[in-house]
Amino acid sequence: MATRKFTFDSYAGPDEAFHFARRQLAGGDPGSPHSHDCYELFLVERGLARHAINGRQEVLPTGTLVFVRPGDCHALAGADRAGCGLLNVMFRSATADALIARYGDDLGGRFFWRAGTEPDSYHLEGPRLERAINVALEVQGARRGLLQIETFLMTIMGRVVDIQDGARQGAPEWLLRACRAARTKSVFRGGAAGFVAVAGRGHEHVCRIARQHLGMTPTAYVNRIRMEHAAMLLGRTDMTVSEIAEDVGIENLSHFYRVFRQNYGATPGAYRRRRQLTRETQ
Repeated sequence: MATRKFTFDSYAGPDEAFHFARRQLAGGDPGSPHSHDCYELFLVERGLARHAINGRQEVLPTGTLVFVRPGDCHALAGADRAGCGLLNVMFRSATADALIARYGDDLGGRFFWRAGTEPDSYHLEGPRLERAINVALEVQGARRGLLQIETFLMTIMGRVVDIQDGARQGAPEWLLRACRAARTKSVFRGGAAGFVAVAGRGHEHVCRIARQHLGMTPTAYVNRIRMEHAAMLLGRTDMTVSEIAEDVGIENLSHFYRVFRQNYGATPGAYRRRRQLTRETQ
């Protein structure tokens, strides 16, 4: 049986740069795989997904993020009776071509440009999954323009997927170890000082190498992790904002509000209300 090939124009209008869908898939067989002439990113928001991909099947848990290329042949269904929830974004090949032309040194061989038979995929959990869902839901209500899809993709690839995976070639092992350690509360609560301590190098040296390989200071790196943890607590608990600020190691509440807004474009209260509305619609 010939593989079906879907076109981007069958999902989106001629003036739209991307298509967004939030779907609930019933459990069962994925059915006949298909290919398409565009790129696709999907996130398993909840449940287990059964993914038929390039001649084999796999079960994907909640938090799996997959970068599907035009040459991939795949199909999806829920893996059990409960089914699964998916967030799905499709966009034109010209957008991917423009991104790799501009950022090839950072993106080449990864994400949508991974070589080989299997598409690139990542498992997200905790704060990282919370951030991915938040970014996807932001684009759901956005204008279907080129600026919006490029911003979304660069946020997913550059800020949601662990930045240590994107550390520039030649990053020293001690820096990668520090990045991994910084995801633990005992380290990120200490801020930049905690990062420097686990790096085991002098403060100025750590700052210089972090800028060179991560493109940011230890303070910015740790604050990003802190705010991801804070966003998870805002979305999933009834803790007060003051309690959350203390939990991530920021004593000055005004500073916490400022850093959170810088990372999420909203106050903690506004973010919490948005996530509550999202849960009510699930």
